[in-house]
Order: sequence, then structure tokens, then C-alpha cells
Amino acid sequence: MPGMQFGIHVGPQNTTTDELRQLWRFADAHGFSWFSVWDHFYARTSDRIPHYEAVALLAALACDTQRIRFGCMVFAVQFRNIGLLAKSIVTIDHLSNGRLEVGLGAGWHEPEYRAFGYPFLSDRERLDQLEEGITALRRLLQEDAVTFEGRWIQLREARVYPKPLQPRLPLWIGGAGERRTARIAARHADGWNIPYVSPEGFRQKRAALEHWCEVEGRDPATLQIAVQVGLYMATEDDERTVSRLRERLVEQVGPQALEQPGWLIGGPDRISALLAEYHAAGADWINVTVRPPVDFEALQAFVERVMPHFAS
Repeated sequence: MPGMQFGIHVGPQNTTTDELRQLWRFADAHGFSWFSVWDHFYARTSDRIPHYEAVALLAALACDTQRIRFGCMVFAVQFRNIGLLAKSIVTIDHLSNGRLEVGLGAGWHEPEYRAFGYPFLSDRERLDQLEEGITALRRLLQEDAVTFEGRWIQLREARVYPKPLQPRLPLWIGGAGERRTARIAARHADGWNIPYVSPEGFRQKRAALEHWCEVEGRDPATLQIAVQVGLYMATEDDERTVSRLRERLVEQVGPQALEQPGWLIGGPDRISALLAEYHAAGADWINVTVRPPVDFEALQAFVERVMPHFAS
């Protein structure tokens, strides 16, 4: 079985720009394939936790790394005019010498929409917005003059120049829905990032994606799939440490996280065993979510004692 590649996904909350720089430099230097931030105004648990903005961070990341591919997983499609987002993407792609990949999502955290004046529509309407957004964005990045008549997006002979350095800058869809989200990915995207599922849940969603690829007449091998899991890791597997990590997870995410799949808690041996289950389910790309403050000693143990088990 082929090996797995690993990425780091970070929520830029309750942190500093110095810590974020240290983290993406660490990823760039230690064999990770991917680095991403998320796109929110607020943390899940509080509107008072400090939180940085995604586009500005990606520009800094582009200039501060040399090797790693990176992006936002995911931009909420409602937060920015699609033409402005396209211009930002092109600029960052040039700053990075062609290493940017971009994720789009339908959004979910209603309090930030209400606070900043964005309508929080039904699930169906937000998914409609997502499909319009990725369609219009793809055209802006690749075509000369784009006219687009949608319900939420209207373009009139819109031009984005320069174009990205990459002939086809990869666009991802983020989300776990097996009907609409998976079909949007099959129809429009270069990758699907599936957050917080069990290994068996990953098998099921991969099967859903393959079904929609068949419906859309697309070879599923042309679309990448990544699994996003939460990483709460220590350097050792003792029970006291594991208990402390569970408490931290509840503090940062909420008590419901203990009942949800996709949260990896433990030391190197336990984390390796859990990742092996995803690998056996067919996952070859894992993005681990790291929440500040970052335990760099544990991350070093992940590099030295977990990642080698899954080398190709």
C-alpha cells in the first residue's frame, strides 16, 4: 500500500503571528506536504478569543516558506466578493512561486455571520452559493473575460490579470456531505477535504464521491481526497497525559467533541495505531488540525515517531 502524506491545519486563534510563523516554518522543514489555515471571524467557543484573518496570513506564509504547498481550508464563499478573492489568490500564488491551493466551503458558524452582517441562509442556499462560487472562481482564474449570471454572483466581462503561475491552480471543496457537497466536488473541484470522520466514515464518503464521479462522467483518480483529523498528542502514551489532552479538547472545542469521530488523542504509539486505521481504509492524505498554543515537542515526536510508519 502506498504511504501517506501529511499536512498541518491550524486555527489562527488564541495565538500570535510569531507562533504561526514558527509553525509553518516547522512544517516546511520537517517533511509535511501541506499547510492550511481556516477562515473565521470567531472561534467556535467564544467571540472574545483573538483571531487572525486568512488572506493576510497566506500572503505572509507564501513569503516565509520555500517548499510546502499551502492554502485555506476553507474560505467561506460568502465572506468575499469572488473577484476580489480571485485577485488575492493570484497575488499569493505569485508570491509563493506557484505553491497555493484554495479550498471553498459553504460556511457553518452562524454567530459570525450575524455579527458581521452576512445573511446566514439555509443549508441548500449556502451550498448553491458554494457551487456558484467555485464555478465563477475557476473561470476567473483561467479565462480571459468572464460574464456570469448567477443568483448571488454577477460578472460583466470581468478580467483577472495576471493569471496564476500554475496553469490550473487547484481548487478544493471542504465538507462532509455525501449528497450535495460530494457532488459539487466531483463536478468542479480538484480535491475534497473531509473533516472529522472515522475510518469507516471515510470509506463511505469516498464511495459517495466515486458514485458522483460516475454520474458526472469523471475519473475519480483525477480528484484528490484528504481527511482532516484533530491532533491532541503528547510525547508519551501514559493515561494521565491522555486525560489532560481530553480536557484540553473539551475546553477548546466543547464536550460534544468527545462523542464525535476524527479526534486523535494520545502519545506516538496510540496516534500511529489510529492513523493506521485510516490508512487501511484507503486514506493517503491526512491533515492534522493543531490548535494553539502549539506543543512543538509533541509535533517533533509526531515527525520522528509517527510519520516514518507511513512513509512510501
